[in-house]
Amino acid sequence: MIHIRSKREIELIRNSCRIVLAAFDFVEKLIKPGVETGFLDGKIEKFIVSKGARPAFKGYRGFPASSCISVEDEVVHGIPGRRTLKEGEIVSIDIGVECEGFFGDSAKTFAVGEISPEKKHLMKITKQSLDEGVKEANCGARLSNVSHRIQTIVEDASFSIVRELVGHGIGRKLHEDPQVPNFGSRNSGPRLREGMVLAIEPMVNFGDYAVETLDDEWTVVTADGSPSAHFEYTVAVTSNGPEILTPYK
Repeated sequence: MIHIRSKREIELIRNSCRIVLAAFDFVEKLIKPGVETGFLDGKIEKFIVSKGARPAFKGYRGFPASSCISVEDEVVHGIPGRRTLKEGEIVSIDIGVECEGFFGDSAKTFAVGEISPEKKHLMKITKQSLDEGVKEANCGARLSNVSHRIQTIVEDASFSIVRELVGHGIGRKLHEDPQVPNFGSRNSGPRLREGMVLAIEPMVNFGDYAVETLDDEWTVVTADGSPSAHFEYTVAVTSNGPEILTPYK
């Protein structure tokens, strides 16, 4: 079931999204070579709680941490721990927040120190595909227009869009209908309506799109070991066009 949110409900989602954005601003200053991912996660959790909110991921289907921190070939759902960030790596951080019964969700990939031109380009294209895909989220349009635009930008740059993982609706639950693939043909899927709220999140691999899940049953990695980038917005469909509720640069 696809939910249509009232303006009041969207304001509550927006408030959770503000905390997500503030958490990104906070943790970005801590990302540097030599820092453990578990240290970053602990700081994120304390920050979210200090805002009167709850880390949405902790305990979700048994997930043990407050954020997903995925390094290099880890696509998504990386479990923070003793891994130490190294110069030249990229790290994707996915943060979810619940406040007053509504959720916000966003992800962003960061450079650890100075990174290669290839990784910079991977990050640039992934973020560009998200920005351009969101522009297709207009009232009356088909959901697959978002998916198709993302795929086109990624593949035109000779990167690969992950197909086994998708975006989702969001609101009173962290994951709601509809699923939001990052690939597909135009003009199919549900028609977008004012009040729908979507988490749109391209995951882009430098190499092949194939992925696999590690023995921890959470961490998804590229099958060929190539690096992967992940950017995500929470987006409201409005009569004036799509509104990004987690607008970071």
